[in-house]
Amino acid sequence: MAKELWKGNEAIAEAAIRAGCRCYFGYPITPQSEIPEYMAKHMPAAGGVFLQSESEIAAINMVYGASGAGARVMTSSSSPGISLKQEGISYLCGAELPAVIVNVMRGGPGLGTIQAAQGDYFQATRGGGNGDYRLIVLAPATIQEVVDLMQDAFDLADKYRIPVMMLLDGMIGQMMEPVEWTHTPAADLPEKSWATTGTNNERPPNIINSLFIDPDECNRHNLKLEEKYRRITENEQRFEITDADEAEVLFVAYGTPARLARAAARLLGEEGIKAGVFRPISVWPYPYDALHEAAGKESVKAVVTVELSTGQMVDDVRIAVNGIKPVHFIGQAGGVVPTPREVADAAKKALGR
Repeated sequence: MAKELWKGNEAIAEAAIRAGCRCYFGYPITPQSEIPEYMAKHMPAAGGVFLQSESEIAAINMVYGASGAGARVMTSSSSPGISLKQEGISYLCGAELPAVIVNVMRGGPGLGTIQAAQGDYFQATRGGGNGDYRLIVLAPATIQEVVDLMQDAFDLADKYRIPVMMLLDGMIGQMMEPVEWTHTPAADLPEKSWATTGTNNERPPNIINSLFIDPDECNRHNLKLEEKYRRITENEQRFEITDADEAEVLFVAYGTPARLARAAARLLGEEGIKAGVFRPISVWPYPYDALHEAAGKESVKAVVTVELSTGQMVDDVRIAVNGIKPVHFIGQAGGVVPTPREVADAAKKALGR
């Protein structure tokens, strides 16, 4: 199949439509505005509904309603807009409603800058809303992977009745790369017997809710959610390891910085220093055990985390490595991107060279 050149944000939208998304609610914000623009033009042609909401808060509550009615639904935004959606995301998790949420990250805090960054990692993986909840968070590093993971995102959302976030930095949304369109929808997804589709007097009405006044009932619901999160942790960890055999340095990075790390590893290789890259694809559930094993190889002398932030995923790296090897960090924030040379030099410094 021939490859086509696509811009990241437009590929995200097209992949969602091909994955069966038929409702999109969102609001324009740089650097993801091409997603609602593309949806406005192409969703109606696919038989779906596009609506530009009056705010990000309105958009996430529209997602709640459409998902409750059984639709495959998506919203997208960028960092400050995702912050406004946090209460609704907590409601979706509490009510066990599937949805896909795309965050094309920009620099912060606050309004920050429109340039690419990764400062929303804590928000995505720790939860910016209230309560004990989780959502699956996938972090693609290429536009091809964005396209491939979009089908998985909708399928995982339906399989586990949970929101799935696609977490990518602004560069992936704005760059153009070749894409091959291959979709393999899951064949074993459960029926949405819980959806509020009308009873036709054939069954009791479904009630979708995240409010539990009785503390014992609320506790039982939280324990039920926790059991679901345990199953997700066991079954849905995703990662990629590159050139880790006999590596002295193990880079850990997700999204665009993983590409910088691979380029830095090539520079180090030219100097006779072997370097590998561990790339988490699911940043929740985080592949702690796999990273611990990779860092524990005898050849590895240092682990270097690369991020477009002042250091957030590095906390998970330290948890995974658990003190068996020193963990170092290189990162820039606010839209500044380190060069492969700077990343390579940071690794050399970590090795004491």
